[in-house]
Amino acid sequence: MAQLTYRPWREGDDRTLLQLWGDAEGASPAQFRGAFAPDSDGAGPDGAAPSPAIAWRRCIVAEDEGIPVAAGVVYEAALHPARLWTYVEVARDHRRAGVGTELLRRLRAAAAEAPARAASAGGGAPRLRSKVEAGSAGAAFADARGFGVLQRSREVVVRPGALKLPVFGDGPAADGGLGDDTSPLVEDLATGSVELSDAVGRYYTAVHDWDPPAPLSVGRAQQLFLSDAAGAHGAVVLRAPATSAFGTGVAPSKKGRLRAFAVSYAGPASAAAEQPSEVLLGHEVHLDPADAQDAVRGLLALVAYQHPVRLEVDDSMAAVRAAVDPLLETGAAEQVGPDTLTVGD
Repeated sequence: MAQLTYRPWREGDDRTLLQLWGDAEGASPAQFRGAFAPDSDGAGPDGAAPSPAIAWRRCIVAEDEGIPVAAGVVYEAALHPARLWTYVEVARDHRRAGVGTELLRRLRAAAAEAPARAASAGGGAPRLRSKVEAGSAGAAFADARGFGVLQRSREVVVRPGALKLPVFGDGPAADGGLGDDTSPLVEDLATGSVELSDAVGRYYTAVHDWDPPAPLSVGRAQQLFLSDAAGAHGAVVLRAPATSAFGTGVAPSKKGRLRAFAVSYAGPASAAAEQPSEVLLGHEVHLDPADAQDAVRGLLALVAYQHPVRLEVDDSMAAVRAAVDPLLETGAAEQVGPDTLTVGD
């Protein structure tokens, strides 16, 4: 192998590299490949950000006799500015030759140009993070270069009827089902709801305390998680019983407080195809742990009653884990693919 040269990314590099690399070796590499692009300082000629998700980027290509064989990118995500995302990919026949290490060294040097808010609290170089599949070559590379595990995430499919359907109505139904169909405890809620956007935004912040996101306004939460652009299809919420300030004999004027929510990111499941719907499942962050677990488990039983659902389960999602882990143990749910690890220095 001749001496490699390094240069910034140019338009058209993706076509050359993808032909050489072939299919991505997992979901994370496939996602990161979309970040390869020319350098950006956070704004285009018209002052607009080049991407809603990326605020700043540097991308480097390694060439062997003029042919791109590897590339690396480091970028600041607008939602999570505490660390910079980084990713390196090297053609198989050029691995174990120091190419990835050299790309990472150059990316660390380039990261010094990142906006000040991405720098470490001590004023040093910005910290980096990446995502890798457990047991993969990428995981071994990250571990060897000092990246520790920040978070574990799993994709889990819950089979229909995995959980016994609880009674949500004002009184028990004869068949032990949902009880009163007009009960205000279970409600379809518009994805544009301010109440839902607020709950989802606060939940996302709470379960990402290991990598604090930028402040999430109601509007920003709605845009990121509940808009048409985000792929949100519908939402159902579980409420606490409504109470009246004037006593039990007076009908309450407001709905009960929101306890848990489930947001669907797929169209209605086909009974024939039984394709799982992607669902974001969460709860009001002020609930005590036992109440949160009860609310999440009950709502999961409802949304997975007739059709399978697919959940992303982070270890930081204590209530969701409490509902899902027993199902994995009994075979009522299955993990799809390996663990995904967020790693950082």
